[in-house]
Amino acid sequence: MMVLKEKILEFMRTEAYKPLTSEELAEHMELKGTELSELWKVIEELESNADIIKTRYDKYGVPERMNLVVGKLSASNKGYGFVIPEKVRTPNETDIFIPPDGMMSAMHHDRVVVRVHTQSGQGKSRDGEIIRIVKRANTRIVGTYEASRNFGFVTPDDLRLGQDIFIPKDGKNIVPSGAKVVVEVTKWPEKKRSAEGKIIEVLGNTGDSGIEILSIIKRHNLPIDFPAEVAQAAENAPDAISEEEISGRRDLRHLPIVTIDGEDAKDLDDGVYVERLKNGNYLLGVYIADVSYYVRENTVLDKEASERGTSVYLVDRVLPMLPRRLSNGICSLNAGEDRLAMSAHMEIDHKGQVVKYELFPSVIRVQKRFSYTVVRKILVEHDEELIHGHQELLGQLENMERLCRILRERRMRRGAIDFDFPELKVKLDETGKPIEIIKRVRSLAESIIEEFMLVANETVAEHMHKLKVPFVFRVHEEPDSEKMVKLNNLLHNFGQSLSKVDEVQPAALQKILNYISGRPEERIISTVMLRSLKQARYEAQNLGHFGLAATYYTHFTSPIRRYPDLIVHRILRETFNSGDISTKRKAKLAAMLPEIALHSSERERAAAEAERETVSLKTVEYMAQFVGEHFDGIINGVTAFGIFVELDNGVEGLVRVSSMEDDYYQYVEEQYSLIGERSHKIYRLGDAVKVILTRVSPEERNIDFVLESNSAWIERSINRRPSGGRPQRNGVKSEGAGNGRRTVSAAKNKNSKAKKAVVSRAKLKTKRNKQKKK
Repeated sequence: MMVLKEKILEFMRTEAYKPLTSEELAEHMELKGTELSELWKVIEELESNADIIKTRYDKYGVPERMNLVVGKLSASNKGYGFVIPEKVRTPNETDIFIPPDGMMSAMHHDRVVVRVHTQSGQGKSRDGEIIRIVKRANTRIVGTYEASRNFGFVTPDDLRLGQDIFIPKDGKNIVPSGAKVVVEVTKWPEKKRSAEGKIIEVLGNTGDSGIEILSIIKRHNLPIDFPAEVAQAAENAPDAISEEEISGRRDLRHLPIVTIDGEDAKDLDDGVYVERLKNGNYLLGVYIADVSYYVRENTVLDKEASERGTSVYLVDRVLPMLPRRLSNGICSLNAGEDRLAMSAHMEIDHKGQVVKYELFPSVIRVQKRFSYTVVRKILVEHDEELIHGHQELLGQLENMERLCRILRERRMRRGAIDFDFPELKVKLDETGKPIEIIKRVRSLAESIIEEFMLVANETVAEHMHKLKVPFVFRVHEEPDSEKMVKLNNLLHNFGQSLSKVDEVQPAALQKILNYISGRPEERIISTVMLRSLKQARYEAQNLGHFGLAATYYTHFTSPIRRYPDLIVHRILRETFNSGDISTKRKAKLAAMLPEIALHSSERERAAAEAERETVSLKTVEYMAQFVGEHFDGIINGVTAFGIFVELDNGVEGLVRVSSMEDDYYQYVEEQYSLIGERSHKIYRLGDAVKVILTRVSPEERNIDFVLESNSAWIERSINRRPSGGRPQRNGVKSEGAGNGRRTVSAAKNKNSKAKKAVVSRAKLKTKRNKQKKK
């Protein structure tokens, strides 16, 4: 049946010049016997999945030849949306804008069919209308319940869903107003009728401790606890490895292997070793926990890991892919413990080329667990006490530094893009209250592990590609030209440009990043550039990795927390004995890997969104104590409704155009600016501004600023470059910096004079309004 599906699609894409009835299709394709008897069932399945489209005259055609597009809806809380096509055949096939009256009754993330009204040209977007909803995405919705006498309704937490869910009252479940609930949709919305649903779980009351994070977890369908049978299977795992398990493995327990991770890491899945060889080359050993030995195919552990797809690192907890007995125990490369590993030994020359490699199963014993902080203090800060305490490993750490620089230089020479965004970490107290925001920047220690893992991933991917075995690759395709045109428009504002937007090479983008490094516009250009690129994903085909400028790439290095890595290990293990696997097994892998890759990509995106939402929630909660205080910031976004301002600690908020009362401001998209009609004052990307924090909303994840002085001219940061040095940003300065400002993390006074002033002004305004009404 699968073969017949492919034959029909191939025929309709290349041979059929017009839509055909099923009978005409059978005649033109000259189908007979079994294929003819299966035809109608296959057509029904293809039509149900929107691989082919049925016209009102009962004829069938493929969407791309009927001015139709199949894709996923990305809705806005403003009522409109964009459909991201599943298949992009030419650079001009951009996302499709769907106005509010063209949304049908589709909801965020639904799979839909769109009729395209306006075709795109270079740099121009398309628009259209949704004509069919193929698959609903939001079968369960998390929100806040409100009760009335005869019915209730749930307002979704995710504002992009756009409409309340009607809850008929049945007299059985009495849920109080304000409760956080999970709703199962029983009837989908149609025209002006809202969706209907039934409450299947009450999470708690709005305002309860931890309720918002629990809501995020439920909204993204993230599992919290392991089923009993999975937990029991994990309990059956051994505490230590036996001599029998070591048989057939290379014994590397004599090597001084080390791990380098964050201080709070508990699942350690990668160890490294570097040795300088007599010929001047380096031997790099990368040792990855052999999780596939303990998690066998089709067991309950494997099925649970497959469903989860990834570990999820939320602001206050970790939702692991595997039970902790495995991830923190026998599968974690804990120092001083014998562990089974999948190993890659790579000989690397002074140009960063892998001239020889071996992939093999091993047994190792990590000699030392390092943290990123300790390695940084040894190699960068040259801490004498730490250096003295680690003399036996100092030579290896210095070799790691040299090899890291060699590998990075090689990546840069071939044109890889190297974004360096600081990571925001919110520190919580024991009650879950945010007490500090930490901006973590990548140091040499993180770069060492990153470069070593990258070269190991590339080596394994190339090895498996050459074996021609079905495999899971990590791919990153070339960007759409339309997004590159928009990026180029932004670059023109800062004196930069891309020579080609149709065939952009990663090296051209990295050249821009090198030029803007340290400048005020660095953050915004880097952010827009990143958003202009496609998302990396898992794929059963090798499509290359644009961002890394790599022909071959996979994920081999984290099988504890990523299911595709576990699959990579499993397939790699099958090649060790004979160098190949059976034809039957290849066919089975070829059939199952595309679905595994797709599901893993979807779970990865859900996890990443949940992680961002929990950080955003706690960031907003943290900023609530500083309402009324003054900050310095940089404009990192400009829209028709206001300007986004980023503080030095990474927190972002909005200055609404309605609060800019000194003039009427017009949005000039090409210049990424708001320009005053009378004053001609310009607020542009990269400008330094002084703002007052006026409002925070944890429910909406919003932070509102107002400009400290609308009448003062804000000198553009791009022109404020001190001579003879790197440009300086007007960030949030620390206490004692000479201007009376302070860092957000240092500020402690919740009842500042500024905050009182804001409250007092609000009270006076209310009083005046009452007097006017009288």
